[in-house]
Amino acid sequence: MAPLITDPRHIRHRTFAGLDRLGLGGLPDRFPLAFSPNDRPRLRSRSDIEARAAILNVVQARVFDMPEDMAMRWLLDAHVLDELTPGEWGFIACGRGDRILYADQLESLFALAWILGLAHHLDPTTPCSEDLPDLLPDLRAPESLADWRGRRLPAQRDPGEIAEMLDLYYCLDWMCEQAHQSGMAPPHGLDANLIWHRRWALEWALVFSPTNAPRWDQIQL
Repeated sequence: MAPLITDPRHIRHRTFAGLDRLGLGGLPDRFPLAFSPNDRPRLRSRSDIEARAAILNVVQARVFDMPEDMAMRWLLDAHVLDELTPGEWGFIACGRGDRILYADQLESLFALAWILGLAHHLDPTTPCSEDLPDLLPDLRAPESLADWRGRRLPAQRDPGEIAEMLDLYYCLDWMCEQAHQSGMAPPHGLDANLIWHRRWALEWALVFSPTNAPRWDQIQL
């Protein structure tokens, strides 16, 4: 994992500037930091992030009725079955679970694509790019995980850049939650669901303990 050497207090000052550009200035000082100044967060390995993106790509394909046996065979050949959460097992293998909830994870997948350097932006006011499927393994070919990794993929983003993006989405999520608790719409027309799912991926990508790397379904937002 690549080490992250960044003070979250300095990051928060840059977050203030980013919120101003979005027309969302005036962030309350009481909002907590995304992580403690004493933390030494690290970025998960590229292979782990690629595997998680591949799984979410299959989840999205199942949302659009990719056959169960084809999906499970692809994951078996990719050697990522151990990375599936129990809920993902049920949805991919048996169709159990809320299809809409899994469809919403498209924005988590887009955030992972951004972390991997595949997507060029993670603008919180803009939904994921329509070319996202072209950036990921082509399951119709089918393109294997190894073949996808064999493409000339760009370098993944710097951990410091990811930490700054996490802090931005962390604050935006707090703002959306406070608006919800007050019975108001999200500020500036933000999509609270988009914000939450992208934050999920950013939180997962950064690990705050060398002995504890939470699974995808263990992330606490």
